[in-house]
Amino acid sequence: MERTKIAGTSPYESIIGFSRAVRVGRVVHVSGTGPVGAEEMSAAEQTRLVLGLIQKALAQAGARFEDVVRTRIFLAHAEDWEEVGRAHGEVFGKIRPASTMVVAALLNPKWRLEMEAEAIIES
Repeated sequence: MERTKIAGTSPYESIIGFSRAVRVGRVVHVSGTGPVGAEEMSAAEQTRLVLGLIQKALAQAGARFEDVVRTRIFLAHAEDWEEVGRAHGEVFGKIRPASTMVVAALLNPKWRLEMEAEAIIES
């Protein structure tokens, strides 16, 4: 099966050796996406920025938010869960993918979250 790599703008991609997203067949995997350059924004603003980056990667792979079947949200601070969750719900409230939210140490201590997504493109 053909594998398509989607590059992003993260300075970490070349250092770590990853793609913003990878499409294999009808499945798109979007890597953990952090709010690079938005460290001073609120948790909700960082979430919206991250969702915009994910949307761009999905579009480059031929997918849309409606194709997303799974998200994973990594929070730096447990108390941000509701603010981040509400911003996530602005996009996914009707789509309702399977989702996980966990607290974890992130690469940049000023990031409030990092998010992954997986989509299956309708044939």
